[in-house]
Amino acid sequence: MKRFIYGLTVATTLVFATSCDEKLDELLENPNAVNATTASPDFLLNRIQLDYKDLWYGISDRGARLTRIINQGAALYESAYTAVSTNGTWSNAYANILADINFLLPLAEEANFQRHLGIAKTIKAMVLMDLVDTYGDVPFSEALNADNFNPKTDNGQAVYAAALALLNEASAHFTAATSGAPNDYFYNRNYTRWGKLVNTLKLKYYLNTKLVDAAASTAGINALVSGGNLLGTGDDFVFRFGTTAADPDSRHPKFAGQYTAGGGDYQSTYYMHHLTVEKGFDDPRVRYYMYRQVLTNTTNVDEQECVSQIAPPHYLVGGYPYCNPEGNKGYWGRDHLDPDGIPPDGLKRTAYGTFPSGGRFDNNSGAPVNNINLGARGAGIHPIMLASYVDFMLAEAALTLGTTGDAKAYLTAGITKHMNYVRTFSVGAGEGATITAFEPNDQFARNVGNYVDYVAAEYDSQANNDSKMNIIGREYWLSLFGNGMEAYNLYRRTGKPANMQPALEAAPGPFVRSFLYPNNYIVTNTNAVQKQSLAVQVFWDKNPASPWIY
Repeated sequence: MKRFIYGLTVATTLVFATSCDEKLDELLENPNAVNATTASPDFLLNRIQLDYKDLWYGISDRGARLTRIINQGAALYESAYTAVSTNGTWSNAYANILADINFLLPLAEEANFQRHLGIAKTIKAMVLMDLVDTYGDVPFSEALNADNFNPKTDNGQAVYAAALALLNEASAHFTAATSGAPNDYFYNRNYTRWGKLVNTLKLKYYLNTKLVDAAASTAGINALVSGGNLLGTGDDFVFRFGTTAADPDSRHPKFAGQYTAGGGDYQSTYYMHHLTVEKGFDDPRVRYYMYRQVLTNTTNVDEQECVSQIAPPHYLVGGYPYCNPEGNKGYWGRDHLDPDGIPPDGLKRTAYGTFPSGGRFDNNSGAPVNNINLGARGAGIHPIMLASYVDFMLAEAALTLGTTGDAKAYLTAGITKHMNYVRTFSVGAGEGATITAFEPNDQFARNVGNYVDYVAAEYDSQANNDSKMNIIGREYWLSLFGNGMEAYNLYRRTGKPANMQPALEAAPGPFVRSFLYPNNYIVTNTNAVQKQSLAVQVFWDKNPASPWIY
């Protein structure tokens, strides 16, 4: 399909000189080719939405590994993220999503498909921000021009500004008189919610750019708070997966990768430590996030080599957890940048749970996850932008910028809202009977209340705003399981949570402040210039150079 779309760009520049060739033209035209007359805005928008789901997942997965939400393998950052690591992200963004949007927009304008335009421009804005957040300066003004195969990069700040302008345009499209009704894989044609998402993306824009122009961010966020049209309970922007295993596989990729035959990702020892040890009691979400295939830690060095080893010196000095969280509860993962091979532990390592991957709720059954009919059978979600995230962002803004509202109130609201969302989603995803039998509603509510009270008291006890920001950042991070994109931005924007578990190697190289330009861009564009290292910071990251974060 892409080949025909790109060919159309050239084909539409041709003008036939005489009408006597019209019959011949009709005979020569491929009836199966997509062109401006036959292209369906509905099908194009379908493809754009599905491609964005994949783009988001790739970026989110890398961010989760960098911020210790899930394990990051390889001993060095530069080994984990080479120039070929993000080829798929780049080609999906430019050759798929942005190209299809450029093709869709004039068709939708001609047909007065205002809702198509609103969704497409919202997704385009998200893609542009995602590209800048990933790479920094990227091609934009010269990109997708059929006459220019070597587009130059634009300053990341200018691309971000273009994204903001698109969000403003999208708002108008969601309320204008329209023809047509697109398929909407996210909100099922609830355009009020699309409008709230647009405003929430503006909140993200202003928060990310607060170190560039604090005054503009303060004014922008205050206006959004005053407008009262941000994502609230029930407005969560998610992509929902199904349970079909046949091609095409409709299940959550984390479920499909782990529940088919075991194996899959290792969970992060450090993240599990925070969920089960750090506060002295379990986070109410841990049994929803993760499923233990065994209920006690192994003592077999053939299964987990680190059980017979002493933590590296820099772990001992920093007091970091090593190998497994304390408590011998069977939470089996790996430390940050652990390069070890794969022992026979595929049916013993801690697996993904119900939220957001559509797996099993952990009710102490301790059984292996090698059955695709377990749990929610893959009917998970991509939590792209949840209502609870809004509260955490507003808490950060109130504390660091002095915007409208009380930071502590936003913090506790965000925790409560997220915990309730995790519970509600998991019960509704097919694990309801298992969950309520193990943990009745009133017990879960008490656990949430106790957790919130603990964090509120901890917040009040902090001596300064920096340590209070660490509480906000830590709790936002613990609510971002399944969304490494926002965790990665949070970490670069604030340095929180502070004192992250370091790599096993004492000198793993600079932390990834932005990714290298992908190989498929560098080798095909004569104007492309590769970065000096992974330490290059995006325009809004005005914090000290590494090792400010690591």
